[in-house]
Amino acid sequence: MFKFFKHTPPIIRSAALFMLAALLVIAVGFVYYRDVQAPTLSVSSGDDAVNGGSEPQDSEDPSETNIRVRIPGENAEISLPLVVKGDARVFENTVNFRLLDESGALLVEHFATADSPDIGQFGAFESAVSYPKPKGTKGTLQVFWYSPADGTEEDKVIIPVKFAAVDTSTVKVFFGNTKEDPQMTDCSLVHAVERRIVRTTAVARAALDELLRGPFASEQKDGYFTSLNPDSGLKSVTVQNGIAYAEFDERLDKAVGGSCRVSAIRAQITQTLKQFSTVKSVVISINGRTEDILQP
Repeated sequence: MFKFFKHTPPIIRSAALFMLAALLVIAVGFVYYRDVQAPTLSVSSGDDAVNGGSEPQDSEDPSETNIRVRIPGENAEISLPLVVKGDARVFENTVNFRLLDESGALLVEHFATADSPDIGQFGAFESAVSYPKPKGTKGTLQVFWYSPADGTEEDKVIIPVKFAAVDTSTVKVFFGNTKEDPQMTDCSLVHAVERRIVRTTAVARAALDELLRGPFASEQKDGYFTSLNPDSGLKSVTVQNGIAYAEFDERLDKAVGGSCRVSAIRAQITQTLKQFSTVKSVVISINGRTEDILQP
């Protein structure tokens, strides 16, 4: 090799030395990245002022987990509603979660949909749910997905949480129920579910916000369902002279057809607002329109 360099023209000798040096730098850089700097991701950490999260920590190979929870963080204080955020790559993009209190009693179970661009890729998920008053000051959040083969809970992430002291009140929201009315003989028949909310003077709006969340998974198991489109938006609620005026966006009656469903939607909104003694009747509007909306 030394004879090669000795009898090689200077320009070729310089080029060869440069190539050797470059290969050496690349090799050293690869080893450093592999052994020292290769990033890995954790399955449970968070970043949220209300839920006490923190920045994601590099502690676990992302190939070894399918669910990463960012909010709430471990031992975070949670308020109302419970906000769950993260990333997942799971079957049908459905991420399930449940909240237990200190005694192990189930407070709420629900699900979120991950916005995965393709099969096998991570997508962000987010959900917000209310929950009844817990026993004790500590609880556990479990995040997982159900196996389609046998219903087992896969990739479960367990996060200890603390319940923040919150001044609360209770409102009712109204849904249909297949167990109470299995034949659906009366489309306007709706049934109350209690929701715990942060105490507010805007209680009518808070009740409709809870109605638009729809029944949680734990409530769906008891037969509750909603006829409202899941992405319907509430624009305003006012109460004047015993009349509640509830204005929604165009999604409320998007692709809504049939007199039964229209009747059910009106009943859910009307009964949710008429629980308050100051409300005697309800006017529903969509972007200011009242006459040509929610047509059968």
